[in-house]
Amino acid sequence: MIRKLKDRAPQGNLKRLTLLGPVLGLTLLVTVSGCGRESRVEMATQEKILIMGNGAEPKALDPHIVSSVGDSNILRALFEGLVAYHPTNDMLHEPGVAERWEPNEDFSEWTFYLRKNASWSNGDTLTAHDFVYSYNRILHPEMAAPYSSMLYFLKNAEEFNKGEIKDFSKVGVKAEGDYKLICTLKGPTPYFPDVVKHTTWLPVHGPTIEKFGNITDPYTEWQKPGNHVSNGAFTLTAWRINAYVKVRRNPYYWDANNVKPNGIDFMPIDNVFTEEKAFRNGLLHYTYVLPENLIAKYKEADDPRLRTETYAGSYFYRCNVNQAPTDNVNFRRALAYAIDQETIVEFVTRGGQQPAYGFTPPSEAGYDPPHVIAFDPERARQYLKEAGYENGSDVPEFTVIINTSEAHKSIAVAIQDMWKKHLGIKRVKIENQEWKVFQQTVHDTNYEISRAGWIGDYVDPNTFLSMWVTGDSNNNTGWSNTEYDRLMEESGLISDPKERYARLREAEQVLLDEVPILPIYWYTRTYLIHPDVKNWHPLLLDNHPYKHIDLAVGDKKGGKAP
Repeated sequence: MIRKLKDRAPQGNLKRLTLLGPVLGLTLLVTVSGCGRESRVEMATQEKILIMGNGAEPKALDPHIVSSVGDSNILRALFEGLVAYHPTNDMLHEPGVAERWEPNEDFSEWTFYLRKNASWSNGDTLTAHDFVYSYNRILHPEMAAPYSSMLYFLKNAEEFNKGEIKDFSKVGVKAEGDYKLICTLKGPTPYFPDVVKHTTWLPVHGPTIEKFGNITDPYTEWQKPGNHVSNGAFTLTAWRINAYVKVRRNPYYWDANNVKPNGIDFMPIDNVFTEEKAFRNGLLHYTYVLPENLIAKYKEADDPRLRTETYAGSYFYRCNVNQAPTDNVNFRRALAYAIDQETIVEFVTRGGQQPAYGFTPPSEAGYDPPHVIAFDPERARQYLKEAGYENGSDVPEFTVIINTSEAHKSIAVAIQDMWKKHLGIKRVKIENQEWKVFQQTVHDTNYEISRAGWIGDYVDPNTFLSMWVTGDSNNNTGWSNTEYDRLMEESGLISDPKERYARLREAEQVLLDEVPILPIYWYTRTYLIHPDVKNWHPLLLDNHPYKHIDLAVGDKKGGKAP
């Protein structure tokens, strides 16, 4: 994820930025922990407070306007949807606000039966009407939600979002009484319970939204501590910009008696070296990422705190197809085939990532993605000639933008060198941008090439391929292809998994032939976790339901820093 431009550094979704915020946050922690012998995490373990590195400063704490993994990590603590994430297996489902659910015969309609003891953090009863209100809000054209397309599974949702239908009652969601929600879809969707786990499907508290603005105001005072109302296992108690976001147990949560942590402190540490040092100094239970040059050292030390896990995500570059020189498909092909993915994962990222020869990563869902873009310098040079360039020296200057991160910079420099070595292209600039600026630049398609990452929102190839449909809010390349759109639309009407996967594979072949994206690698998650953290299991989507995470004094053996 979450998910979404991914702001994570290679691990992988998918993150981070200036030093002022992390230093401020860590200073506050040191102040707290400096008055005794115990480290901050040791005291936090006793208090059952989980302290997590979380990348960049969150953009917002509103599930309808965020799109990054770091923001989603916090929202997953504050809110709960109809279906919750399972603590050990991405392919399984946990009841959330809905106690149970059932489809019709062809999976085009799903009925959710809500529990009657679900409440908001202010004590208000949560009902099916809250979900209808929330889906209306995120789909409202004036909201301009960056992830509204996630709800296009609903009948007429896309048409309403684009202003083609004005009456929301025609969208395929309705409440039958207070505790029954019916979702009518535009086609068979057997995996719909996986879809509604995503943050975009989370409910928001209408009275609170409208107390501080109207239904479509994206940034208002409702997101501040003291104003924020949510329905998850935790509530927002403190948010200091560039320092921390603190959440604590929600006494009104329907399953409050079974929530293990008393709270979570999310630390926006965007510098991976600062974060790793904070972990070594006893200031964090968990690092968001780990610097690639330290991974080998932790491995050599056989440090049990090091984790490397499979992660459903792709690291790639976007190409602006409406701006020279990347408007030329053969030029994009030349760039793609001149990238040596194996060298990048072996010598640059060094975190167990897999070279990406396509876009959709292998997964447990059974989809076999096409692998067609492998390093081939001769082929790359031929495409460069077909693009109208005799050699790289006559290619005009262009820029690769990245969100500020040493990891992203290392990859960009390596690719810059590959294009110079194999294509003779010498005028490639690398531009660092602060995360929020970077997001806006990509959203505005105001670039030539941009770093990108995408983490699956659910375990199905559709989550990787639907974003390239014409006009999707996460496309951000200007690319449009009628054949691709047709294949994706047809896949949404097929209930047989094998037939649907075959159609999706055809669509991905079109995507890789047109190359609006340059595949680089498929993610792994490489991070550090303190032995006091219990019930933290490897998950393909890395969406951990925090209420199951426990804290207890663990085995400290083998825990010395390399």
